[in-house]
Amino acid sequence: MSVQERKERERAGRERLIVATARELAEQQGWDAVTTRRLAERIEYSQPVLYSHFRGKREIIGAVALEGAAEMAAALRAATSAADGPRTRVAALARAYLDFAERNPAVYDAMFQLDGGLAFAHEDTPEPLKDAFAALLESLGEVAGDGVHPALFTETFWAALHGLATLTRAGRLPPEDTERRVELLVDRLALV
Repeated sequence: MSVQERKERERAGRERLIVATARELAEQQGWDAVTTRRLAERIEYSQPVLYSHFRGKREIIGAVALEGAAEMAAALRAATSAADGPRTRVAALARAYLDFAERNPAVYDAMFQLDGGLAFAHEDTPEPLKDAFAALLESLGEVAGDGVHPALFTETFWAALHGLATLTRAGRLPPEDTERRVELLVDRLALV
């Protein structure tokens, strides 16, 4: 291994450590607790080392969002691959989405609530975000219905899932009715 390869590997390792530490701190104490000073203390590097990887908290949030998008896409695909038939796939997708949001609130916030400097629905949208949408589209596109654009239907269904996740987490919707909401969403919106 060359010196350059070793340095690149070490740099990538530091970036993973910064992102993992930011994510852990955000899940424990919220995103307000994530500062470059606190991160530097936790990972035992100086703040200039942090800034050599990320220009600030916004870029760290973006890195967490990209990591979360990849994880969510994998979770959605795993849930839908085990399901048989369109209705079962859509219900499994909805449950997996809501479960991901519930189990990873800080990551979910980084993906959809906070400014991570990431473009959505543009040509320059990062690949993990495109792939997360594709994971939704794979199951939802098949149930969009005649004359309905699959991507538009997927956006609408996604918006409903996001609303359920956000309102439940905020205590606006009782969590014990989540399964009934999923069934209603699948039966009435997806019409499967």
